[in-house]
Amino acid sequence: MTFEPSYIRLYKSGELERRVKALEARLEKCDICPRKCGVNRLKNETGFCHSGYLPVVSSYCAHHGEEPVLSGTRGSGTIFFGNCNMACVYCQNRQISQDSEHQKGNEVDFRTLARMMLYLQDSLGCHNINLVTPSHFVPQILRAVLIAVPMGLHIPLVYNTSGYDSLETIQTLDGIVGIYLPDLRYSSDEFAVEYSRASDYVSNARAAIKEMFRQVGELVTDSEEIAQKGVIVRILILPNEIGGCEESLEYLAKQVSPKIFLSIMSQYSPQNRAMDYPLISRTISLVEYARVADKMQALGMENGWCQGIESIRHYLPDFEREGHPFERQAR
Repeated sequence: MTFEPSYIRLYKSGELERRVKALEARLEKCDICPRKCGVNRLKNETGFCHSGYLPVVSSYCAHHGEEPVLSGTRGSGTIFFGNCNMACVYCQNRQISQDSEHQKGNEVDFRTLARMMLYLQDSLGCHNINLVTPSHFVPQILRAVLIAVPMGLHIPLVYNTSGYDSLETIQTLDGIVGIYLPDLRYSSDEFAVEYSRASDYVSNARAAIKEMFRQVGELVTDSEEIAQKGVIVRILILPNEIGGCEESLEYLAKQVSPKIFLSIMSQYSPQNRAMDYPLISRTISLVEYARVADKMQALGMENGWCQGIESIRHYLPDFEREGHPFERQAR
């Protein structure tokens, strides 16, 4: 079965361009993410995410370590955006998310970003364009897509996010993004503030995921078992139940769908400044892992993937390494 992304139809009708212009207008008093900093990014004023008008790209590659339906046999065409609208003390991507001075050298224009997408599609043969940490660059990404479509872009877009997204912004992506890959990191704003400086994370992430599911629904794959549309929610297990995974699973099962696809991640290790915070200064235990798996079973949530408890070291990136930041998957 052949799928044509609906963003091509939106491009032909002029709707994609209309949405790009509407999003760019919001950059004048930026409210693209829940922070609503109100700075004029069109004039390179910066707020919490330290990002001006141009997108920041730290790395792009064929990623073979994503969920099987995304990586397939040819890899997921991953574009890592610099900076972030969160500030997780345990962030494994800290080299690109929390070093804004270094990232200034990684700004690219929209045509360059469009060409990156086409390189991943045409030269590397990737199954999709995987936009990592896109929440603060949605207008810029869509401007690049607008340029890339007449140049031949035709594979699904993956919106790979922390979950800290504006509902209004997610609504503008209806028919553009085919696959949503959000985290649902916390079920308590108290912990979201302490560990990620996001005081309203829970309500925003839950509302965003509900809208994502409304747009694209359950996961749909092609004849090769490669994802074409749908939602996959990542649940990162944190030590000492900091993430509230069981509560998040309850929300998804009862308020979204028990059939939603999940990616349960056991890879947590205390990176960045995590050793300064006693409750998250260790890896997770087998008991913590089993508790989440048992909760899924109790809720009848059977779709998705669970990382093995031994996976911790396999997923740590190094963005200062020349070439692919994930050495294990690059081999």
